[in-house]
Amino acid sequence: MKIENTKAQMRKGVLEYCILLVLDGKPLYASDIIQELKEGKMIVVEGTLYPLLTRLKNDGLLTYKWEESTQGPPRKYYELTNEGRQFLGELEESWCELVEAVSKIKTHKS
Repeated sequence: MKIENTKAQMRKGVLEYCILLVLDGKPLYASDIIQELKEGKMIVVEGTLYPLLTRLKNDGLLTYKWEESTQGPPRKYYELTNEGRQFLGELEESWCELVEAVSKIKTHKS
């Protein structure tokens, strides 16, 4: 098994969580979301991001609003809904439990 495949699967598994984290507290344009993910070493392309944003919106976790832009056409800004914030809180709990479980396994192994 190639390590790159496993690393890609691990990233995919946490990408939804990372998108919600990035949007927590502020509406963002898709390219801003991509930039923040890249800064966190979560490399994402538009072809991956847009379907995820659409799914999260359809699930009621995100909403969007159009805003006029001084540099071209209006831009779609995504933000968390109340349900999205609640879901993020639940994901945060699950993430902490997962990190703790992996840490315990690593520690026990030593």
